[in-house]
Amino acid sequence: MARVMAVDPGEVRIGLAISDESGTVARPLAVLRHVSRQRDAEAIARRAELEGAGCIVVGVALDTEGQPGPQARRALRLVEALRACTSLPVETWDESGSTRAVARPGRPDPMLDARAAAVILQEYLDAHRPA
Repeated sequence: MARVMAVDPGEVRIGLAISDESGTVARPLAVLRHVSRQRDAEAIARRAELEGAGCIVVGVALDTEGQPGPQARRALRLVEALRACTSLPVETWDESGSTRAVARPGRPDPMLDARAAAVILQEYLDAHRPA
């Protein structure tokens, strides 16, 4: 299995995480500052290629009924921009609650978004692990 990169898209910051070569363990990678959808997609695609990723997984926050809200629709537009600028497969994964799962109240964390991307990626990897 090739490495997998995960993206936690936000309005200000974009978290990135990468798996190990076996596709078993996710780790936070980097936090990018949001510029524009196109420039963000190009930066993510470049980083995925640099890291040797074979797939990009983008977190999409779904509501309690599994429907996309405004944040999810923005993430889906990023998915389309990514698909236009890379030949890597780009998949989506429900990222609801990923940032809350890693947030530490009262403590600034410059890697918060990357750690949230690692949560998304670990869930994705666990769900796709061969039986």
